[in-house]
Amino acid sequence: MAGNARHVGRSVTSRALAVLAAFDGRHRCLSLSQISRRAELSLTTTHRLLGELQCWGALKRRDDGTYVIGRRLWELGLLAPVHSGLREVAAPYLHDIHATTLATVHLAVLDNNRALYLDRIYGHSSVPVVSTVGSRLPLHATGVGKVLLAHAPKTVSTGVLGSLERITAYTIIQPGRLNRQLEAVRTEGYATTAEEMSLGACSVAVGIHNHDGDVVAAIGVVIPKLGRELGRHLSVLQVSARSIGRQLGAGFRPAVTADSRA
Repeated sequence: MAGNARHVGRSVTSRALAVLAAFDGRHRCLSLSQISRRAELSLTTTHRLLGELQCWGALKRRDDGTYVIGRRLWELGLLAPVHSGLREVAAPYLHDIHATTLATVHLAVLDNNRALYLDRIYGHSSVPVVSTVGSRLPLHATGVGKVLLAHAPKTVSTGVLGSLERITAYTIIQPGRLNRQLEAVRTEGYATTAEEMSLGACSVAVGIHNHDGDVVAAIGVVIPKLGRELGRHLSVLQVSARSIGRQLGAGFRPAVTADSRA
């Protein structure tokens, strides 16, 4: 009875969405029992919904019985305005950055209390990178995230500063210290990280401004260390960010939400 009680009053749509929401950047492949637990649904209900979602193409069942996101959801996601606008405008500049720096290049926007990665070009070096296209990573531990957080609405910054998660030994979890960094981002126009998201990886990032001067996205590179090359990487990013911003339509804003929800 307890398993059934968990989804009393929930619509079929909300249950199906809960199944899909069980997947995220850290949970890309899940078993029936894992999905049931994360979606807070009974095994019977979860199994039925998985069958329907699999038939439609939203999920794919692998040979070992686990489930992954299906191609049809990916195809639908590419139709979102945030992809068809900003991503297309930025693409050639991301390739230019990659060609110049040989580093991993990121394009991200604010999505609630996370940085949503719209594009990534993988670098030639062996620097560890945890991001993938479509992943949502913490704002306080990533270069692009710090840029977005520095210019985020007050509700977002308050929520993030109130629950700083330690990811590595170098992640900044002191609100006062992070606040000082965010002020520097607003003053100096760029953000850096030093092994705060993954060991052996540093980053530098800048904001993309629309015609109104608002930061609507961020681009950055992941590099082995911050040193003499920082100035060169920063210069390349700044030139590209200005060029992308000039090409965005007046009043452009990415079609994602930015509120206090996690």
